[in-house]
Amino acid sequence: MLVISRKKSESILIGDNIEILVTDISSDRVKIGIRAPKGIPILRRELLETQKLNREAASSAPQKDAVEKLKEMLGSSR
Repeated sequence: MLVISRKKSESILIGDNIEILVTDISSDRVKIGIRAPKGIPILRRELLETQKLNREAASSAPQKDAVEKLKEMLGSSR
């Protein structure tokens, strides 16, 4: 990992077509601007992690057939 110090309005270039610009610095937060070609996805890591967790939960959820069978079993035991 490369760690670089930047002041407000200073930027970092990645390759020839990606620029990371420090737009504001406050006590506990840094705001950055990103200039990149439209074809390059820019995502926050926490959103990717949430999507992954949601996919995992959905794939481990009971299937509709299993739920219907369970309902039938519970209905017949009453």
